[in-house]
Order: sequence, then C-alpha cells, then structure tokens
Amino acid sequence: MTQLQVLDVYDNNFKGRLPKELVQLKQLKYLNFSGNYFSGAIPESYGEIQSLKHLNLASNNLRGKLPASFGNLKNLQTLMVSYNNFKGGIPEEFGSMSSLEVLDMANCNLNGDIPKNLSSLKNLKTLFLFMNNLRGNIPREFSSLVNLKALDLSYNNLSGEIPKSFSMLRNLTLFNLFRNNLEGPIPSFIAELQNLETFQIWENNLSSQLPQNLGSNGKLRYLDVSSNKLTGLIPPNLCTSGNLKTLILFNNYFSGYIPTELENCKSLITIRISNNLLNGSIPQGWLALPSLGILEASNNNLSGGLSSLLSNLNATSLGILALSNNSLSGKIPAAIANLKSLDTLWLQVNQFSGDIPGEIFDLPKLRELNLSSNKMSGPITNSISHCTSLMSLDLSNNKLDGEIPKEINHLEVLSLLNLSWNNITGEIPKELGNMRSLVRLDLSHNNLLGTLPTNGQFLVFGDAAFAGNPKLCLHPPLSCPSMPTYANSHGSHATWWRSIIATWPTSITTILLSLPFIV
Repeated sequence: MTQLQVLDVYDNNFKGRLPKELVQLKQLKYLNFSGNYFSGAIPESYGEIQSLKHLNLASNNLRGKLPASFGNLKNLQTLMVSYNNFKGGIPEEFGSMSSLEVLDMANCNLNGDIPKNLSSLKNLKTLFLFMNNLRGNIPREFSSLVNLKALDLSYNNLSGEIPKSFSMLRNLTLFNLFRNNLEGPIPSFIAELQNLETFQIWENNLSSQLPQNLGSNGKLRYLDVSSNKLTGLIPPNLCTSGNLKTLILFNNYFSGYIPTELENCKSLITIRISNNLLNGSIPQGWLALPSLGILEASNNNLSGGLSSLLSNLNATSLGILALSNNSLSGKIPAAIANLKSLDTLWLQVNQFSGDIPGEIFDLPKLRELNLSSNKMSGPITNSISHCTSLMSLDLSNNKLDGEIPKEINHLEVLSLLNLSWNNITGEIPKELGNMRSLVRLDLSHNNLLGTLPTNGQFLVFGDAAFAGNPKLCLHPPLSCPSMPTYANSHGSHATWWRSIIATWPTSITTILLSLPFIV
C-alpha cells in the first residue's frame, strides 16, 4: 500500500515486535500503534520515514533505547512514546526534530540529565517528561521555548532552583514540577504568566513566600504548593478569575488570616490548608460554596465557632470537613444536619462544648465522626441509630454521661467505637456483641458497672478496652466483689456487716471460755 498516509490501530490486542516494513511507506504521515502489547525495541529504521508528522507508540511494552535516528524526522510534529519501559536517557539527537510541537515521554523509565539541546525545538508547545528517573537541574536554556504551553517535569529527581529565565515562557498554561528535589524561592515571574491555569509544585524543598500577586492574571484554576517550606501570607488574589478549583497549601508554614477575598470563590472544589500556622476564623461563606467537596484546615490556630458558618445553607456538596486540632469553640449547632453530603467530620482536639446534637446522626452519608478531645457533655442520644452509614465513631476525652444507647447495634457497618475517658455510666449493652463489623472498641476510663458481656464480639476485645471502670466485673467471679452466701435476699453488704457486729460479743465469750481447754 505504497500510497498509504494514515495507519491507526490504536487500542487493540496486537503483540510482537513493531513491523520494520513500514519504512517502505514513503507517503505515511500518521502512525498510531498506541494502546497495544507491542514489545521489543523501536526499530532504528523508523527514523527513515521522512514523511511522518504524527507518531504515537504510547502504552505498549516497548523496551530498549529510544532511537537516536528520530532526530532525522524533520517533519515530525507529534512524538508520543509514553508509558513504556525504555533503557537509558533522552537522545540528544531529539533536539533536531525542528517541526516538533508535542513531545510526550512520560513514564518511560528514562534516566540521566535532560538534554539542553531540546531548547532548539522552537515550535514545541507540549513537553511531558513526568514519572521518570531524570536528574540534574532544569535546563535554563528551555527559556527559548517561547511557544511552550504545557510543561510537566514532575515525579523525577530534579534538583536546583526553578530557572528565573522561565519568565520568557509567557504562553505557559500548565506548569508542573511536583515530586522532585527542587529548592530555593518561587520566582516572582510565576504571578506574571498571563495564561497560567495550573501550577503544581508539591513535595519539593521550596522556601520563602508565594508571590502575593499570584492569581492576578485572572486565569488560575489549579494551585498545589503543598509539602514545601513556604512561609508568609496566603495571596489574596488567587480567585480573581472566579475559576479557581483547587487551593492546596497543606504542610507549609503559611501564617496570618485566610484572605477574605477567597470567601466567595464559588468555583472552589477542594480546599486543603492543614498543617500551617494560620489563625483567625474560617471564612464566613466557605461551607456554603456550592461546588466545594473537601475542606481540610486541621492543625492550625483557627478560632471561632460553627454556628454562623452553618446558617442559611442551601444545597451543598461538602463531603469532607476536617477542622481538627485548632482552637474552635462553642456549641455544634443543629444546623450541621444541612450538610447532607457529608461523609467525614473531624472536629477533634478543639474546645467545642455542650451536647452532641442529635441532628448530627441524621446525616445520611456520614461514615466517619470524630469529636474526641473536646468539652462535649450530656448523653449520647438514641438517634445514633439513624446514622446507618457510620463506620468510625470517636467521642473519647470529653465529659459525656448517661448510658450507652442499646440502639447503637443498629449501626451494621460500624468498625471503630471509642467512648473512652468520659463519665458514661450503666451497664455495657450486650447488644454490642452482635455487631460483627465492630473490630475496635474502647470503653475504658468511664463509670461503667455490672458484668462484662461475653457474647459475640466481646470475645475479641482485650481487657484494655474496659480498663479504668472500677465497678465493672471483667472476669466473673475473679474480678467481681465476692458475695457471702449468708447475705440476705437483697445481697446487702450493710446487713451482712450488721449481723457480724451483732454476734461479735458471743463469739468473743465462746473463744475465751475455750482457752483453758486449748492449753
């Protein structure tokens, strides 16, 4: 088929080696063998198909070295060889593919330095080298790739700083450098990239502050700078575009207040700002954001309450609310029931007080609830039986009282129950033994009494789960107070002691009279 120009066998079950005979197709412009099971090395002869404009060999089982002969493909515009398992590094000859616009070599097991001469690819718009073993510095010469729109060098072993010369890359819309060993400050030019939509640099050693005008370009959508050593304030203009979807800043040293400008960023889907030094209150409108699914702000110095945040809520998508280890206080309002999509609620290690609202157990999708280490008081309501999706419940280290509701056995998927270090009284409901899903139980350090049930799951839990309950009999009769057989019908210890005292003089007289006979 000497006139063939397009050969596309994408996503089939072809295997074996790539056919060398294709070099005879002098008119071939488009070749797509991706998504198959081809193995072995790429034939060097493919560098002779001068007519090729698009070559896609991604997602196969190809091995060996990338052919240096590809440098001869002067008409090639797209080269995709990602998701294979090559040996060696990137051939320097690749810098000769002068027409190249897309170069995708992601997840190829490539090693070595990134060749500087890739900067000769003046028409390059997309460069994907992520998920390899590349090392060394990011070539500053890449600043000459002025047409570049997408640059992803993430998941490598790159070191050094982000080149300041990259300020020339004015067309960048995607800039990913996460999971490397980069250090130094984030250059101020990042905020001046007028088309930047995605900036993700998480898990590096970057320091100093985020540029305070970041987001002012009006196009920022995805920001993830987590797990670095960044300090200073959160930039106020991140949502100038009204299109910011992810705000991920956790595991840094950000301080100060959360900017009020972010309060009405209705496009937000994910907010993750845990493990920083933030203070002040949670922005008033965050829990009411219509698309927000995740709000994580644990391990900060945030203060204030929840009542105002939960008032006047309409439809909300919030699934994860994690505010643990802060200085939040006040009561948990009944309006918590308005978060109908809530899956995870972490409020532990705060200063919340008052009763646990029964409405919290009416959340239909709630799987994890942690209110431990607060100042909650009052009993656990019977409405807990309504929360049938609950898998983990931790109410430990509070001031709860009353009895353990028997209705808790209606929670058929509950696997963790921790009520330790409270003032809970009464007997342990034997119904807990019927909860086959329950694998972790801690009722220690309460005021429970009676005899420990021995049915079902109680055979699994160790004594530590019930320690610190002085009136609780763990192993009858060994750990239970011994009861004399001649006590009265009510088992009264007081009556028994009175009978001993009443007969004491007679007993003494009998003993004294018998002394001479004993001698």
